[in-house]
Amino acid sequence: MSRQPVTLGVFYPEEFRNHEFFDEAKGRNDSDWLVKTGEAQVAMWNTLLDGMFADVVFLEAAPDATTEIPDVDAILIPRVDELQYAIPTHTNIKVYEIWMRYAFDLNAPDGTAIAQWTMTAYGKTPTAFLQSDEAAVNLAAVVALRDAGAHFATLFPTVPDIADWLQSRNQTLAAGNTP
Repeated sequence: MSRQPVTLGVFYPEEFRNHEFFDEAKGRNDSDWLVKTGEAQVAMWNTLLDGMFADVVFLEAAPDATTEIPDVDAILIPRVDELQYAIPTHTNIKVYEIWMRYAFDLNAPDGTAIAQWTMTAYGKTPTAFLQSDEAAVNLAAVVALRDAGAHFATLFPTVPDIADWLQSRNQTLAAGNTP
């Protein structure tokens, strides 16, 4: 994959950085489930974005429409819109699954929207090689994160608004102008 000639600002909202999903047991034979994905997500996205873009600047504060962020071409703000999981006690199949839906905002440095889109990621793990339910759920989450990274890398330049923006940037750069 070749890097996009873009300096990307990235802001991870607190809900994303500390994302977790809690499902309280419904009955005596059920267990509470807490799936923490925040730390692993930030690590995965940091690595992925660093490989996809010429430069990545991580923003500490949320960008707003009143302040332009200098030295970046665009600002990416990811969110987890939904997380679902299935375990053998739910499905009667010896498989653990995690499904995540992401939403992304890509904004210009002045806060105007460039693109908004959603993307799903899926991970599943058979139980045969795992020691515990917790290990199986964690592995399914890792597989879902890999799926998210692969989808994002291939999807990003094909989102229509992003494709238009990248083409405009490339034409401006080819003409010797600053975008």
